[in-house]
Amino acid sequence: MTRTIIESATRTTIMGFDQPFTVIGERINPTGRKILNAELEAGDFSRVEADALAQVAAGATVLDINSGAVFSNKMAEDVRYADNNFVEPELMRQLVETVQAVTDCPLCIDSSVPGALEAGLEAAKGRPLLNSVTGEEERLEMVLPLVKKYNVPVVAISNDDTGISEDPEVRFAVAKKIVERAADFGIPAHDIVVDPLVMPVGAMGTAGLQVFELNHRLRNELGVNTTCGASNISFGLPNRHGINNAFLPMAMATGMTSAIMNPVAIPIGPKKLAEKRAEIEAKGIVIPADMDDETICQIFNLGSTKPRAGKEMEAIRAANFLTNNDEGGAEWIRLNKPAGDAGGAAGGRRGGRRRRSA
Repeated sequence: MTRTIIESATRTTIMGFDQPFTVIGERINPTGRKILNAELEAGDFSRVEADALAQVAAGATVLDINSGAVFSNKMAEDVRYADNNFVEPELMRQLVETVQAVTDCPLCIDSSVPGALEAGLEAAKGRPLLNSVTGEEERLEMVLPLVKKYNVPVVAISNDDTGISEDPEVRFAVAKKIVERAADFGIPAHDIVVDPLVMPVGAMGTAGLQVFELNHRLRNELGVNTTCGASNISFGLPNRHGINNAFLPMAMATGMTSAIMNPVAIPIGPKKLAEKRAEIEAKGIVIPADMDDETICQIFNLGSTKPRAGKEMEAIRAANFLTNNDEGGAEWIRLNKPAGDAGGAAGGRRGGRRRRSA
């Protein structure tokens, strides 16, 4: 049975077809996050610490660490900051050390810069996942030696020098090529985690079907574990959580064993809460002056003022149970059992009717 081992100094995550789905938390990534990017440029890593802790609390079993920041202000002072080959290695080292100081969750080292990948591998304790290699010749020759040198598993993205193909046959062929080239370096298939590339279903109606078919083939023909950027499937659509919640269990059932995703439901902020409070009061509902914000959120089903596990995590945990990767439903029951309820699965029906009390 294929098993990919990812480790910190004290904790192990096992990715496999007979294992609970591996959630790789994506939040520690300055790309598209202006506030985080500005904080990193100023040397402030407090948001990184908070994001790490929140994602682990929500159920992430691996944390992706991406160093792709752009330091615009520093560029004006030093032209070297315009080059990510200069910026990212040191930033990656700082990010890894910061996260390891607050959690023992295994890491995924994520960068397009070779120096940043190696800096992350040097700083990481245990056996991190490396993100990523593609089928591009230059990338294969650059990344696979690092994978071999540090004896770590690697994400293999199914695109090559021709770009990203919409043809699933081409994407499978690229994945097979990467697995074969890795074998030439002495890297076993169980250390290759293939990303078959999820396309937006809003732009390509067969996107979901393609991934499901690719999952089957990657599992049965190549024997590799798989991952994806989970939210790609719903890009550009309304109610993205609804699409994601359906996609993830379906992908799991067809062989996908992990996803790079946000496990945290973003808390409702003061501005949004004030707007909701005004809407409620406009309907003639009086909110007591001493009622705290969290209570208002709970009563009116507005979410929470605190980070918590998102709906996608609920779907994943249910799917773990349904695919028998949560033995006896112990984890599902633990997370959904009302406070103070000592009952469990044994209290439910085991087939047939319960006997009535005499």
